[in-house]
Amino acid sequence: MGVFASASADEGQWQPHQLPQLKAELKRIGITIPLEKLTDLSKHPMSAIVSTGGCSASFVSGDGLIVTNHHCGHAAIQRNSTPERNYLQNGFLAKDRAGELPGGPSMLVYVTEKVENVTDRVLKGLAPTMSGRERYEEVQGRIKALIAECETGKGYRCSVPAFHRGLEYYRIRQLMIRDVRLVYAPSEKIGNFGGDVDNYEWPRQTGDFAFLRAYVGKDGRPAEPSPDNVPYKSKDFLVVSAEGLKNGDPILLAGYPGRTSRYKMPSEIRFARDADFPVRVAGMQADLAVIAAATMGNPTYDVRYANVVKGINNVMKKTQGLMDGFARKDIAALKDVQDAEFRAWFKQNQGNAPKALMADLDALIAADIALSEEEYAWSVGTHSDLLGSARTLYRLALERQKPDPKRDAGYQERDLSFIKARLTRLEQSLVPVVDEARYSAALQRYSKLAARTRPQSLDALLPAPRDVAALYKSTELADTAKRLAWIGKDADAFRKSDDAFIKLAVRLYEVSSSLENRRKEINGNLEKVIPQYMSAVIAWKKSQGKPVYPDANSTLRVTYGTVSPYSPRDGLVKGPFSTVDGVVEKHTGVDPFIVPKEVIDAVKAKRFGAFKDPVLNTVPVNFLSSADTTGGNSGSAVMNKRGELVGLNFDSTYESITKDWYFDRAITRAIHVDIRYMLWVMKEIDHADNLLKEMTIKYPKK
Repeated sequence: MGVFASASADEGQWQPHQLPQLKAELKRIGITIPLEKLTDLSKHPMSAIVSTGGCSASFVSGDGLIVTNHHCGHAAIQRNSTPERNYLQNGFLAKDRAGELPGGPSMLVYVTEKVENVTDRVLKGLAPTMSGRERYEEVQGRIKALIAECETGKGYRCSVPAFHRGLEYYRIRQLMIRDVRLVYAPSEKIGNFGGDVDNYEWPRQTGDFAFLRAYVGKDGRPAEPSPDNVPYKSKDFLVVSAEGLKNGDPILLAGYPGRTSRYKMPSEIRFARDADFPVRVAGMQADLAVIAAATMGNPTYDVRYANVVKGINNVMKKTQGLMDGFARKDIAALKDVQDAEFRAWFKQNQGNAPKALMADLDALIAADIALSEEEYAWSVGTHSDLLGSARTLYRLALERQKPDPKRDAGYQERDLSFIKARLTRLEQSLVPVVDEARYSAALQRYSKLAARTRPQSLDALLPAPRDVAALYKSTELADTAKRLAWIGKDADAFRKSDDAFIKLAVRLYEVSSSLENRRKEINGNLEKVIPQYMSAVIAWKKSQGKPVYPDANSTLRVTYGTVSPYSPRDGLVKGPFSTVDGVVEKHTGVDPFIVPKEVIDAVKAKRFGAFKDPVLNTVPVNFLSSADTTGGNSGSAVMNKRGELVGLNFDSTYESITKDWYFDRAITRAIHVDIRYMLWVMKEIDHADNLLKEMTIKYPKK
């Protein structure tokens, strides 16, 4: 958990209220939007920045029109696709509101309305004598009470995430919009051009954008999907600027970055590098090979698993990139130096911190690493969508025996709609014979994991790979209606069931419960020690005149930077722009480098219109910036110095992947769709004139 992220050049995923600390830096790079605007979540532009629960997005009209990445809308595009009507391959455009398609139960939009510091209410008066698990459960109880107090209606979703791993807690209230529809997505030949081959690579030429629309009830409040709903009246939306950017221009980026690990100790980096990541990559490669073999030659299976495969590929390439990055630059050794500097300072400036603080932290991290190996082995031994459904349903039945405030997070009444959505979504992303092949292969992988990493008693409970086929023959959980019918049944009904997966879930519960309780004990202890450590780190950085930002945790953050090329190795400079000419150059006619004929014709005829860059003399497609981003920032609004939308974040360069652990200003680059390419595709290729008319677009002066 150690060592040390702070303001250095463009580094930092900042909470909006921290931005005044960066006033001089933002002024230096040329940002002119007043900082008070960026710190007020109820005002433009921050009120236009939204989350889809795993990606970032922004409103671009007063009628709830949202722009995000194509890959963030992928599940909705896939959900509405069939082999005969394949919107992934052919694209989709609703010419009017009536033609917009349902995004599905998992497609949600969150609008952050209020953020308040509740650290005292979470931490005050915690007895120092508590065990880790007691402390963990007391803190969780207080968090659940704060959430219940905040969720005054079904339209709101509240959360109380920890910052600096338990040093601070903020309560965040979000409007949760449940009727989200697919409006427009270009063909994958544009929206996913280059596919997994180009993922994390530069140059990129990917039009990774799509449009959704948020709908609410006639009273303006969030409502269940219904034909009677009306577009959400977004109070603020971003003006789109087709004026473009040039090398060196400043940008602001706002979104919901997922997780970073900038404060990890050297020992944690070595574990990830030498043990954890290699086994995970090997597991993902094996799983992808099984899916490919099981879906081969069947277009229906292919469509069903398109989103699953895309997700695994993305995580795998990122993890492989981290391994390569660790091999290229010894980040653990760099952190050793910083860790030694901090420990030397801490000896002299310990203040009220316990004498054994660092020894306690080192011991806890060792225990955390050992348990995480067992948790990974558990995930391999239970790697089946149908088993996952059975386990969720049985756990829900057990939790419902408790009063709602005492249930574990994820199984309260407020979570029921999410559980139903997950169980329903399997209808579009599950084929039993494919799931069977994946589970059988996973059990073979499990048997080869080191014995010390396999949870006690688990081996005897798991089926042998040869017995997996019998499980799938003796279950009804592949049927959506029968799967959902288990919601609400009591635990006794599960224990009496003859369904093979329900029986397996019941048998496995004790092992899973033991792992969870050990995790609570370790997390409770970490959350006692790490805040003391982080307080010391912040004091150390303050003594050097540097502000400190918290690791990303899926909450609204602002980053900044400049349009900027980079040099991945000696004698090679890349970026900062790619163009439509590069799209045509990459065309091979073989997936994933198939360029639609309309694009080739328009580029050859130089039909660039208002979207031609005066320096490049063509239409820019993607560009690089030095902004600090991570997963979850996909779809984030990239804004110019005035706060106008000029791009969408969608990726990073391969050399940048280690930035989740260590920010290297020289080579860390985020990849963005240039808004001029998006507008050009909309106008010239897909004729999305209805949407161009709906947005407010500033064109360059002639």
